[in-house]
Amino acid sequence: MTLDQLRIFIAVAEHEHMTRAASALNLAQSAASHAIAALEARHDVRLFDRVGRRIELTETGGAFLAEARAILAQVEHAERMLSEFGKLERGTLTIHASQTIAGYWLPRHLVAFRNAFPRVDIHLAINNSAHVAKAVESGVAEVGFVEDEIDDDCLVSATVARDQLLLVVSPQHRWADRRDLESSDLVDGDWVFRELGSGTRSAFERAVASLGISPERLRIAMELPSNEAVRAAVEAGLGAAAISATVAAPSIEAGLLRSVGFALPEREFYALRHKQRFRSRAANALLAIIERAAPERLARRSS
Repeated sequence: MTLDQLRIFIAVAEHEHMTRAASALNLAQSAASHAIAALEARHDVRLFDRVGRRIELTETGGAFLAEARAILAQVEHAERMLSEFGKLERGTLTIHASQTIAGYWLPRHLVAFRNAFPRVDIHLAINNSAHVAKAVESGVAEVGFVEDEIDDDCLVSATVARDQLLLVVSPQHRWADRRDLESSDLVDGDWVFRELGSGTRSAFERAVASLGISPERLRIAMELPSNEAVRAAVEAGLGAAAISATVAAPSIEAGLLRSVGFALPEREFYALRHKQRFRSRAANALLAIIERAAPERLARRSS
């Protein structure tokens, strides 16, 4: 049984005439007759009675008409659904993002996406960069946003933004008024770090290593699982920390933190996608919105 046979059967039932039904479907009358005969022969039933120049549904045909209409209605619904997904009139986009990105950089882009495609649902999960990469690799997330370069042959990364790390302390810290902190001073202070796997931590450790100082020489007073916890611990005077300028800004403006005069390099934010998995139009649309919002076109790179 084919969908075309169902369409022909419904048309014949509604027109009660083979020729008129065939004409309405832009078919030859012989093609319509053959479709009905094939249905009847295949299932050993009679769908129509021929009454003079008219045809009428049999009891079997009447019962089958309701089923045929329901089937075609479901097919039309499925076609509309695919069309809506294709036009981004509906759908779901699953994103995983690291904490700094999810908390401070990504929301404005998600709002712009929501305004453009209000019927596409966004599912956002927040974790550190290492876990985000694993989510994209496994297919749990279609797109990931991280603060660290990811070395994974399954993934492709695109630079989507740049961020500045700041070295911050409380106003009471002995480095609070330093404008010329030396790299050798770093090993003489206590530090508050994010957990292993955090993009912020990895970026800072690379910066320290580039100065010829092993990150293992830094005295870690506490490891904490979020930017907000690190910021609060530093405000309380526990030690120094390297955090994103966007994370530090409110506390610096409120006088709760001081930015120490020590230059840290810029870092990049990356969008991660799987090399081989399906790339939805929703994900493409979100990345296009982000790219248009960037102050300059950022080059794509593979990790």
